[in-house]
Amino acid sequence: MNLSIKNLITFKKTPLNLLVAVIGALLLAAFVAGAVMYFLHGHHAFNVTRQHPWGLLIAMYVFFVVSSTGLCIISSIGHVFGVKEFQQIGKRAIAGAIITILSGFAVIALEIGHPITMLIYNVLTPGLTSAIWWMGTLYGIYLCFILLEFFFLTIKVDHKWSKIFGIGGLLAGLAAHSNLGAVFGFLISRPTANGVFYPVYFILSAMITGCYLIYIIYGFKYRNNYPDHLKAMFLKLNKILGMLLGILIFFEAWKILTALYGTMPERAETIMYAVTSPNFLIGELLLGMLIPFFIILFTNGQAIKPMVYASLTGMIGIFFMRYDLVHDTLVYPMTMLKRSEYQLPPTLLHYFPSPTEMMIGFGGIGITILGLYVAEKVFNLDPDPEH
Repeated sequence: MNLSIKNLITFKKTPLNLLVAVIGALLLAAFVAGAVMYFLHGHHAFNVTRQHPWGLLIAMYVFFVVSSTGLCIISSIGHVFGVKEFQQIGKRAIAGAIITILSGFAVIALEIGHPITMLIYNVLTPGLTSAIWWMGTLYGIYLCFILLEFFFLTIKVDHKWSKIFGIGGLLAGLAAHSNLGAVFGFLISRPTANGVFYPVYFILSAMITGCYLIYIIYGFKYRNNYPDHLKAMFLKLNKILGMLLGILIFFEAWKILTALYGTMPERAETIMYAVTSPNFLIGELLLGMLIPFFIILFTNGQAIKPMVYASLTGMIGIFFMRYDLVHDTLVYPMTMLKRSEYQLPPTLLHYFPSPTEMMIGFGGIGITILGLYVAEKVFNLDPDPEH
């Protein structure tokens, strides 16, 4: 470990480093400003309503915990399952998993309203039948496991214990993340979300997100000039990601077809609204799935440098997946349940994040950038000699 102040504030002042530093600082400042606005005005600073109670902050929370779970899963390929090429990314991936879930907690803490009270009553009066209670509890357990895994990987190097906690983190992460999908899947009053699709979909999209982040983190670190041992890892990662994207496209197609089949009121209308929106067509489909998938397909999984840039578009697509997940679930007004045959159907709900929501939500990315920078400076995240 290197905790010197001089080490923390010095870095190579290349144009790319300076750009990332400026972006990170601006986003971090935005988060602080958004937090101040929230403390001054409470939920009145948000554009959420009783009819549309979840907004951008919920979407960004899901975005960050998806990223964390994905990094944990990808790191486990080498660290837990012993695939040699992936063992070298274990420390950096777990550090990223810790940082991204803490970023998610920072964002959701300002959405909950009373996070300290929530923590107290989460223990004193557990809601064992509540999927949201299980979500918070399982993510707390998951964070403890990956913190201990990171400790035994980097500080007190002991690969026996790091593997034990790595297995625990993987299992807790899978349980927590599939449960997060169940938070949406259990919404019986929301036909577009209700069902078994989301628990599985969340795990699948988390693995894809983890792949994208590995490309971005290592692409930035090595400036697309990789040593041979990393090239071998990326070639395998290409094939894994291509397979996952193919499965995701297949899942999405069947989700849309089953929702449209029979033109079920509310469900069919909501899905048609969702799949014809630019968020889905450009954000989710083109940027999030098709561009990375076709680069892998047409290069036979041999492209490495283009996949770094495709992963940037992929992460933009992942954001739209998370935002659309929240918005599209709530876009159809609940008043339809009480409509008589003489009433006109209400219009779909409109929601756009407030400036405070955007500052807090996107400011979480600034927390992630700062966390990754500090982790690189303080810890040795490069592989051990045996890896």
